[in-house]
Amino acid sequence: MFGRTRYQGGSLRLEERKRGPAVWVYRWWEKDAEGKPIRRKAQLGNLDEYPNESRAQAAADALRLTINETTPRQQLKEITIATLVQHYREHEMPDVFSKKRPAIGTVCEHEEGRKSYSTQETYEGYLKKWIGPRWGSYRLADVKAVQVEQWLKTVPLARGSRAKIRNIMSALYSHAIRWEWTDKNPITQVRQSAKRSKIPTVLSVEEIQRLFSWIKEPCRTAVILDAVSGLRVGELLGLKWEDVRFGQLELNVTRSVSRQVITPCKTEVSRKPIPMNAEIADMLWKWRQEAPYNQPGDWIFASPHRAGIQPYWPGSLYRAHLKPALLKAGISVPVGWHTLRHSFGTLMKANGEDIKTIQELLRHATFKVTADTYTQAVTPLKRDAQARIAKLIMADGSASKAITPTLQ
Repeated sequence: MFGRTRYQGGSLRLEERKRGPAVWVYRWWEKDAEGKPIRRKAQLGNLDEYPNESRAQAAADALRLTINETTPRQQLKEITIATLVQHYREHEMPDVFSKKRPAIGTVCEHEEGRKSYSTQETYEGYLKKWIGPRWGSYRLADVKAVQVEQWLKTVPLARGSRAKIRNIMSALYSHAIRWEWTDKNPITQVRQSAKRSKIPTVLSVEEIQRLFSWIKEPCRTAVILDAVSGLRVGELLGLKWEDVRFGQLELNVTRSVSRQVITPCKTEVSRKPIPMNAEIADMLWKWRQEAPYNQPGDWIFASPHRAGIQPYWPGSLYRAHLKPALLKAGISVPVGWHTLRHSFGTLMKANGEDIKTIQELLRHATFKVTADTYTQAVTPLKRDAQARIAKLIMADGSASKAITPTLQ
């Protein structure tokens, strides 16, 4: 006769440490492969993170759910959003949950279904600042679509950010459904537009050319390459010299850098090589001769402050080079790295390129299912389209004028 499966509450204790604040330790029993009970424990956090037992118990609730996975659902107590969030962190955001930030310069491979570290950090910010404080005490069944929709209207963020909150809440409920703690997701009925409240800044050809005239190395080559390729800034700074195929006139985009954590590009489309015309190849070749780090495995935009071990931070390049150049060029509209990507796409469209070619050059995952499934932009079309934009932007010769590199 089989023993009855019982709900296990475990025990929680505050334990002193020789160094630092005391920590909350949770203990429970577990059976090994032979069925013998063994004692397990997990450190939840310190007294600074959980200043009282009630908060520590709430954090332990997520572990209890995992421990009692085989317990009949009717024996489990009502699950709160706070408990669900903690369980979601443990299973879907393991790096943030364990507080193990990848070391600077290390490569984080994408496991199937695993979020990148930068995505985990983004989710953590929304969970801690918005979702947890507002909905943490609610039981899963108590959250109603209309309530969430009305609350989102009061959140002082852009529509896109409010849509992100809605999507993360929906992901929480999908997680709960997967673990069979609920059978419905009320967030699917929450209406929240992600439409931009402001039209993104787009620079004209004349403004881009004016910018080229004032900017200095090492940011100059980075800005020109970004303006004529539409690379995301993480992909731009993630380029190494071995990724430049001068003979084939191609850039092999395989990785991205965010907060100095290196990850492969997210999608197959993003990992496709992009064309570069001869003028861009010549510009990169000249920069390689002048750059202090020019070996195949070196970053194209390696930071001298870190002896070339890691690329520049986008913020440091912007503050030291791009922002002063924008002021000197008389460009007063808000401009960031992503502005160059928006400008590239807009200029492509204005130049009469077909939408599928633009999509593939920008390496978006989808445009429309029909377009992705039934049409393909051939490489010659993409190469010609990119070359036309490069010639248009560099027509006055400002990008090819020699400027003595200023390495800071």
